Amino acid sequence: MIFAKHLQYFLKIPFLALTATATPRVQEDIITALGLHNPQLFQKSFERKNIAYMVFEVEDKLFRIKQILEKNPQPSIIYVRNRKSCLDISSQLQSLGFKATYYHGGLSPKEKDKNMQLWMQEDVQVIVATNAFGMGIDKANVKTVIHIQLPENIENYYQESGRAGRNGEKSFSVVLTSPSDIFQAENQFIRNLPDKSFLTAVYIKLCNYFQIAYGEGMNQRFTFNLNHFCLKYDFPILKTYNAMQFLDRQGILNLSQEFSEKITMQFLIPSKEVIRYISMNSNDEEIILTILRTYPGIYEMQTAFNLQLIAKKSNHKESEIQAVLHKLKEKDIIEYHAKNNDTTLIFNEIREDERTINRVSKYLEKQNLLKTEQLKAVLHYVNEKKTCKNKLILDYFGEKITNDCGICSYCISKKTQTVDIASLSKEILTLLKTENLNSREIQNRTNSNAKDVIFVLQELLEKEALLIHSNNKYSIKS
Repeated sequence: MIFAKHLQYFLKIPFLALTATATPRVQEDIITALGLHNPQLFQKSFERKNIAYMVFEVEDKLFRIKQILEKNPQPSIIYVRNRKSCLDISSQLQSLGFKATYYHGGLSPKEKDKNMQLWMQEDVQVIVATNAFGMGIDKANVKTVIHIQLPENIENYYQESGRAGRNGEKSFSVVLTSPSDIFQAENQFIRNLPDKSFLTAVYIKLCNYFQIAYGEGMNQRFTFNLNHFCLKYDFPILKTYNAMQFLDRQGILNLSQEFSEKITMQFLIPSKEVIRYISMNSNDEEIILTILRTYPGIYEMQTAFNLQLIAKKSNHKESEIQAVLHKLKEKDIIEYHAKNNDTTLIFNEIREDERTINRVSKYLEKQNLLKTEQLKAVLHYVNEKKTCKNKLILDYFGEKITNDCGICSYCISKKTQTVDIASLSKEILTLLKTENLNSREIQNRTNSNAKDVIFVLQELLEKEALLIHSNNKYSIKS
């Protein structure tokens, strides 16, 4: 909206608005926001005929990934939602014999380039990445892109899928889902959206935090630590960050994007040696144990470290935590880096509390509605069992086709010979009379595909003929 106000000074200058993925509604929003009149639209088809869109509901995602990578040994990308999953999945794949590396926004430029080159030069088959692995990635022979958690929206999914098959050969975009994925996606993408009440609370506390009086604050600049602010007022970090990003987009404040932690660290010695050190330095025990409980992956990688959080959890002063960290570093027990990278925050308007928020609240409602609808579209895409996946993608972007693609998971399922459900059900019950088995074991014993086995097991559970135990093994209900 701010940009549109400046267009009046360039009436005779032609403007070009570019975007890679835009639904019809987004196209209209761009035209309205830029104040364009009767613009000429140039749009290429969204269809990628060589990409097979696959959605599989599985109990053991790692096992299915193993099957996919063995069948398709060419370069692959696995997208995950957070940095820890990058390391975990990469390590698990290496233990299964695959050459794998990882990529996320927390790596140093040197580490990013090193891991990227390992994959680009095909010294490794797989790169496990967050969405930080995106723009500028152009490797022609990527065979498979796998999402093991639900993407935030179809736009992101389409762009990430499009990194496969750029050489024109058949390739695969695979989504692996489980029943818990829906809850996790809603928890991450929807429950962390700030509503008007929360946004107002964050804005008022932010002004109080910097002691800005009502009617003052314009053009004032501050150094800001998000973690410290959230701890002080007991705000959830991600939801608060989303609220501040919204205030930044509305021009109420300017926020430099430097939200990484001030401290990163990693233990350099094995856990048994750390325990030995604790036994000999009892004064440091509570602080070290708090660190280990809070950051379980701190042995494997440089981990972002929240000093204020550890101080609060261990009931020690921040200076005491820092003293222990320096001592551990001097003894080569940890690798420790302190960075002076607090966020710079500038207030662009005078403080008016509810009046400020009321003015922009309609845009907040629109943003939250859009994000909710985007997630619903993702859930519809993965849950819809009676429509070609390629059709679903194209329909989302406002493009209609009449023919099925013939290569997606839905189209393949139509070609598959129908299994005798009654016979498979009887065979499964016979197997379970002698021992408890998980779905993969049942699949191997019956020589059936995973989809049919899962279908029959769900039917038997609904009929209360089976029980499922905490170890994911099934037994006959007595």
